[in-house]
Amino acid sequence: MEYRLDKTDKAILQMLQHNSNRTTKSIAEELGMSTTPIFERIKKLEKEGYIDKYVALLNNKKIGLKQIVFIGITLKGHTRSYLEKFVKTINGFPEVVECHRVAGNFDYLLKLVVEDVEAYERFILTKLTLISDLGSVQSYIALSKGKDTNELDLAHL
Repeated sequence: MEYRLDKTDKAILQMLQHNSNRTTKSIAEELGMSTTPIFERIKKLEKEGYIDKYVALLNNKKIGLKQIVFIGITLKGHTRSYLEKFVKTINGFPEVVECHRVAGNFDYLLKLVVEDVEAYERFILTKLTLISDLGSVQSYIALSKGKDTNELDLAHL
């Protein structure tokens, strides 16, 4: 039987999305509960796969990665083995932080985080264009961020 989120589970997930470093005690205090049931709920949410992992979100600019680029990729071949090979190759490129198979004008949409436009050009010339059966490549250089969050709104679920 599939585990169903209740109001308390959703509240816990919202709090952890906002700050995964929160203590069980602080979550319990905010929800007016004791720590043991909160701890058990968090472990259950992890076990059931609602929480994939805990991470630290870094400030790209502070560490010298100032440029975000989105790349729409169209492939020449569309066999399952080729698509799997493409994704395996892309996963080997540390500049690529997201790779999505999409419907529409492209087969894949990539998100790159690099130092600057020159680093992006090096990526294109030394990595991306070496992939066989690459069709078209359309790049979109981000000028600024209008919204940047990983938090999902659970209030409507």
